Amino acid sequence: MDVDKILFLLLSLFTSVSTSQFPSSITVQEWVQQMQTDLVSLIEAESGAQDLIKIFHYYRKHFTVEHNNAQELVKSAASNIQKLLLSRSRALKNLATAAEELQMKHQWQDEFEEGDMLYYNAKDDNESDTVFSKHRLKPDFKEDSAFKRMVSFNHTAVHIPTDIYEGSSLILNELNWTEALMDVFKKNREEDPSLLWQAFGSTTGLARYYPASPWRDKEKVPNKIDLYDVRRRPWYIQGASSPKDMLILVDASGSVSGMTMRLIRTSVTEMLETLSDDDYVNIVTFNEDAKKAACFDHLVQANARNKKILKDAVQNINAKGITNFKDGFDMAFQQLLFVNINVSRANCNKIIMLFTDGAEERASEIFEKYNPDKRVRIFTFSVGQHNYDKAPIQWMACTNKGYYYEIPSIGAIRINTQEYLDVLGRPMVKANEKAKQVQWTNVYMDALELGPVITGTLPVFNTTKTKVDKSKAKNQQNQAILGVMAIDVSLDDIKKLTPHFSLGPNGYYFAIDPNGYVLLHPNLKPEKKSFQEPLTLDFLDAEIEDEIKVDIRRNMIDGETGNHTFTTFVKSHNERYIDRAVRTYTWGHIRGTNYSLALVLPKYSLHYLHAAIGDTITQAKFSETLQVEKFDEYGFTFIAKREYCTDLKPSDNNTDFLINFNKYIDRNTPNHPLCNSALVNKLLLDAGITSELVKKWSKQIMNNGVSARFVATDGGITRVYPSSAGPDWSESIYNTNDIYDVYEVRKSYNTHESNFYQRSLDNELYIFTPPVYNFNYNATVDSILVSKAVDLDIDGVKLKPAVVGVTLDVEFWLERLMNTTVKINPSGSKDDICSCQRNDEFVDCVLLDDGGFLIMANRDDYVRQIGQFFGMIDPSMMMSLINSSLFSVRKTYDYLSMCEVHKESKSAAGLRSVYVPTIADILQLGWWTSSAAWSIMQQLLVTVTFPSFSEAVFGVNQ
Repeated sequence: MDVDKILFLLLSLFTSVSTSQFPSSITVQEWVQQMQTDLVSLIEAESGAQDLIKIFHYYRKHFTVEHNNAQELVKSAASNIQKLLLSRSRALKNLATAAEELQMKHQWQDEFEEGDMLYYNAKDDNESDTVFSKHRLKPDFKEDSAFKRMVSFNHTAVHIPTDIYEGSSLILNELNWTEALMDVFKKNREEDPSLLWQAFGSTTGLARYYPASPWRDKEKVPNKIDLYDVRRRPWYIQGASSPKDMLILVDASGSVSGMTMRLIRTSVTEMLETLSDDDYVNIVTFNEDAKKAACFDHLVQANARNKKILKDAVQNINAKGITNFKDGFDMAFQQLLFVNINVSRANCNKIIMLFTDGAEERASEIFEKYNPDKRVRIFTFSVGQHNYDKAPIQWMACTNKGYYYEIPSIGAIRINTQEYLDVLGRPMVKANEKAKQVQWTNVYMDALELGPVITGTLPVFNTTKTKVDKSKAKNQQNQAILGVMAIDVSLDDIKKLTPHFSLGPNGYYFAIDPNGYVLLHPNLKPEKKSFQEPLTLDFLDAEIEDEIKVDIRRNMIDGETGNHTFTTFVKSHNERYIDRAVRTYTWGHIRGTNYSLALVLPKYSLHYLHAAIGDTITQAKFSETLQVEKFDEYGFTFIAKREYCTDLKPSDNNTDFLINFNKYIDRNTPNHPLCNSALVNKLLLDAGITSELVKKWSKQIMNNGVSARFVATDGGITRVYPSSAGPDWSESIYNTNDIYDVYEVRKSYNTHESNFYQRSLDNELYIFTPPVYNFNYNATVDSILVSKAVDLDIDGVKLKPAVVGVTLDVEFWLERLMNTTVKINPSGSKDDICSCQRNDEFVDCVLLDDGGFLIMANRDDYVRQIGQFFGMIDPSMMMSLINSSLFSVRKTYDYLSMCEVHKESKSAAGLRSVYVPTIADILQLGWWTSSAAWSIMQQLLVTVTFPSFSEAVFGVNQ
């Protein structure tokens, strides 16, 4: 067997002991040879990998080998996504058209009598305020599985920001005319029952959405204050204005010190929140001279990371010196108007936002020099309470097509830093139909807990006519934007259009937007994200970046099609391991949208097994092996949590789901119209094949060093033998991605999606998987999982349809390790150290896996840390291994993670991308290169090293 990598046997000698007493390299060689013989022969015999291959061939007539045509799969999935988004776009246009007509017919009222209108305020259930109860109503709610909460399809709900007076005439009139949107909302849903949230966000801050549902519980909101404002949501910002290049100019002279500077910092931070990923921004401060606030030399994309850097920089601005507006505006214009083909820009609206306490000069010569044609709008903000002359900054704004605002206190910040969007919306209103294009947002978390969504947006314009001159009969078109209409699309609905059951566990779809952010990707895992935080994960951050992926990203953004096969680094879903693997990327554009879709396939997923069980007798025979009462005969059985039939809902309880599945199949055939027959038949086929393997296991006496055997298939079957080991598997700490809650009962039994299963497919040999170390639960580990993919050759086609393995008993193998190392000392000296004894006074013996995680050790305090990254246990020793090139470090980051109290290093030690010198090269012994060497899984590397680097070199030379 050719082997590549797997375990490191690390021996560490305390410095108080002479190195002459340390075991010789020949002695260590004997230990390793004995261990590899014991382990490999045991696992080969116990796992039954070769038996399973024979069983697959025996059942050859019950399946066919099909080809995954990547280009056709991408084309088909992209077409389905296009149809989904197109249907949502039609609904959006219906809403926008109706809203404009309703507002044009609306007659303004200064006062409203009781009964003139009724509405449901979504926050009524969370607040005690009943001042406006005369206009309120209370819907009857029912739980809805699609919305994952209580809803009422007979009403709409209204949300009004906390800082907006609900009883103002403006809000009441807005409530009045938007009430009629209910009929359009309902009609859209009647035409398409799969529609999710439909909403209208007004420039006043009012939001009306359908169906009605209570607002988020204030107890779940930070500080228990509802700060939601629809005008700050990603979808509203994108729909209400065109892309913009914004330069924020901050007065940092001595006159703005104290409270004024604090107001400026907060105002600039709020201004940054009005920008989307389609915008570009930078901040310049000025006093005697001008300088950049942050490290950016030019405008940068207003994504979450760049805005965070700018916000931090604003907090470090200090007020001192005199004011020089000319230098400030000079640098601002240079930043905005500077053209560099290597620097991206929005190239639409160009804006300068000036925050100051006042001015004594107009700096008119600067505007004449840089802005004679008024291409750059100037918005000025007078911040703080003072008696400085405001006329110059008012002139700056009015002369340059901008607006002047005052921010005397903190309460005026939010509303005044977002009103400029109304001004920027005027060109859109004048463009009318040309500006009415449906736009689709990046991924973000829905405020009403629907999960990750994208949103289609369409601006709503005020189409009424305004008489500006009484002497003229002709009225002028109103140039105001009313708000933004929006419809959500859940990512779950898009995923359903990208079926992956034939792709194997390591095949997947992903999609990106024009900014390179993913809206579909296995590493987009926002379970813990709050709705206030954007889900901006770049494709190059979702995967391990290389030059080829940079080119793929660029091609996808440009809307091109293509494919590329190459070797790349792949990180496991829990980010503990990095493997090298071959992948084929195939991509294409989703027409009618600004998204692109790609499919990634490993070599072994270019084909798949398609079940061809034609007779009901065989189906019934295979189905019988799934009966719960037959666990003792066929092993404790799990089936993947999938929607096999539309009227058979998956359950979190495996046993219940299995019972319901069996009952359903007994009543209906697998080819029932409501079932995915390919999925059901593949499950039954795998059930029949794996049951034959368990029969063979049952005839063998299990070795004392093995606590359980298992087999798992990509069709969704997992069998654990003996069945008594099944309940422990159901709490499996091998299938989890959560490093802090690993002992929590797992409610998903999709073994084919687990890290050990996916890594087994990408490695030709056995994979050792220790349980993830839990910082909060320091318990002794009982077993280590060892797995290997089954290599199947059907008519020359290579497939990997299953993974087999065992769980090794830790205590048994610790004892075996110690017994293996007990040798008679040829010298006869009692002082020589010739074994790895339990809690040895002088020698530490440690087994590490290829990620640098602890597998086994002879010290009890180490045994309790099995699964821990060895760099956390002994940093200096781990650094010695890295310096010796036995490990290399490749850092990856989880950009969607949240800070935890405890942290585990994400710097898994993956194998080097270039040649890694083995201990054979280090010790220069001919044995290491002989044909007898290394048949232990991936590669059993043995090294003799000491606590410090200098001693390690000495030991290796010795």
